[in-house]
Amino acid sequence: MSRIAYVNGRYLPLADAGVHIEERGMQFADAVYEVIAVVDGQLADFDAHMDRLAYSLRQVRIDNAPGATALGVAMRQTIARNRIKWGLLYLQIGRGVAKRDHAFPDKVHASVVMTCRPYSYAALAQKMRDGVAVATMPDERWARPDIKSTSLLPNVLAKQTARDEGAFEAWMVDEDGFVTEGSSTTAWIVTDGETLVTRPLSRAILPGITRAIAEELARTDGLIVEERAFTVDEARAAKEAFLTSTSGGPVPVVEIDGQTVGNGMPGLITGRLAALYRVHLASFTKDPDASLKVLSGE
Repeated sequence: MSRIAYVNGRYLPLADAGVHIEERGMQFADAVYEVIAVVDGQLADFDAHMDRLAYSLRQVRIDNAPGATALGVAMRQTIARNRIKWGLLYLQIGRGVAKRDHAFPDKVHASVVMTCRPYSYAALAQKMRDGVAVATMPDERWARPDIKSTSLLPNVLAKQTARDEGAFEAWMVDEDGFVTEGSSTTAWIVTDGETLVTRPLSRAILPGITRAIAEELARTDGLIVEERAFTVDEARAAKEAFLTSTSGGPVPVVEIDGQTVGNGMPGLITGRLAALYRVHLASFTKDPDASLKVLSGE
């Protein structure tokens, strides 16, 4: 079956879907986006994603976008038309189509694009069993990573550099030597005292949805979470390290810049948190027990 995309109110075969050549999201990255997990056909953490989308839209001053209710209807229709049970939905909202000029155009309609694709939770389960490697590099992004904008070229270059070095993800480092976040993930470590550490929210990092959920799940389960910056050296010497994202949940990091983290195996605290996160995702479905088996890669 051909994949279906949503483009400004129309559902089109992916091969035929497109936007105007002067759409500002394409020419200026004048757009914001969200990625939402689809679990057993249901949108996970929809309200949290819509809250973050509204924040991004306010920050870039796109004030004519559809509301959460209308977007939700289109998202669910996109999922249904693609017959996706387990996947990821991508939503992008741009300022609209106008003659190329840096300043905002008058009387323009926001552009809304959605796609949905399958996602292998079995492959994710394998990453949980093996762990992943990360490579550190200077954070060269613009000064507002807290806005989930499509201005992602530094993230793309960082991710590719990491892949060229045989790593799964890039952890970016600020001018003071502290880890900010991954190119598409949030960075975490676990200390010898089993305290979970992640950088506090600010304009320096994206307010990750999975980051917030993981922190809440950890605290509820009796784990200690500390929001503070940590250095690359501290991360390399940590008992455990992991990363979080909508597409991955908590994924163990077993190597940083070629140096083994802990004993080189996924840590118990990371595994505990990942199990809690899978239960959280399964709660959005009509059959949590069956969904939990899929999310566990069974």
